[in-house]
Amino acid sequence: MTQFYDARGNIYGVVSPQALRAQGVDLPLDAEAAAMRRLDWASQAISVSCTWPEGQQPAGTKEYRSDGLLIGPFQHTAPFDLLIVNTDGTLAERSGNGLTIFAQSLADRGLVPHQTTFTMRVHHDKHHSPTAVMVERANYDDIAGFWLDLGKPEFGPHAVDANASNIDAAELNGRVVSSVKRLKQIDGKWAHSVFIRIGNPHCVTLVSDRQALPGFDSLNREPLNNALRKIAFAEGEFGVGEPCAAGINLQWAYVVNEGQIEARIFERGEGPTASSGTSASAVACAAWMAGWVNAGHVRVIMPGGTAPVRLVERDGILQQVFLFGTTYQIGSV
Repeated sequence: MTQFYDARGNIYGVVSPQALRAQGVDLPLDAEAAAMRRLDWASQAISVSCTWPEGQQPAGTKEYRSDGLLIGPFQHTAPFDLLIVNTDGTLAERSGNGLTIFAQSLADRGLVPHQTTFTMRVHHDKHHSPTAVMVERANYDDIAGFWLDLGKPEFGPHAVDANASNIDAAELNGRVVSSVKRLKQIDGKWAHSVFIRIGNPHCVTLVSDRQALPGFDSLNREPLNNALRKIAFAEGEFGVGEPCAAGINLQWAYVVNEGQIEARIFERGEGPTASSGTSASAVACAAWMAGWVNAGHVRVIMPGGTAPVRLVERDGILQQVFLFGTTYQIGSV
């Protein structure tokens, strides 16, 4: 059985490895081996778990009923191993909303009945696998959820393996940032970007005019959608590998005030996304790096909902990023 959860408009299916194998998916017994052999099973897993039942796809919706699939746990005690599968069959290093959903699914299954903190490990086929995430059960504004410790961010083109020939140096608020040539060609106001790796690679474009934020609907329409897919998606059928051959998550951010940032998101391998936890964290980090917000609590406002982020700074360096998430189950197949 696959259970579906909604976290700020971001929907993931959660399925156990045993359930997938029972449906004929050739999933290896441990998470590490599964990550390395994802070409053998990932597309089939998405097909059997995330495809709309015949005749039930609502008009105007995406091909799949979720934004991805969470497979796990591979064991019943912490640390809990999992895989985050994008609908294109690739594996994600991190997903804030996905990890929130997986944490809630562990609680719903009774696997963490007494733990206030526990660890999840995301396995993938990219560098530095697996990625460990500490989770703490907590309340925020009287809402029950989880704080996810996303670790220490890395800044700069080198952190995301960006090709220097596709970017220029720029200055924003007295800080050195990047100007992505392809983004600037689309809109001259998209000239100041910050590259960040928080598990996943991100490119956050900071704008001082709210009108420069792309509308969520416009992200889904041509010609903008096609132009952004070339930038965000990995080099190949849809992407051109500029500035990053492996693709990159794109965000746009406008600082409403000291503690609030409005954002838009275009994910690699997915496209326009109403909400993303790691993208919200990247947006908060980019605004901090540009001197637009201080460390502490920041709210990132997205079309799908608002994400609380906590930035921890020591000696002028951003040391840790925490994301608060909450979710609810919306169905199962």
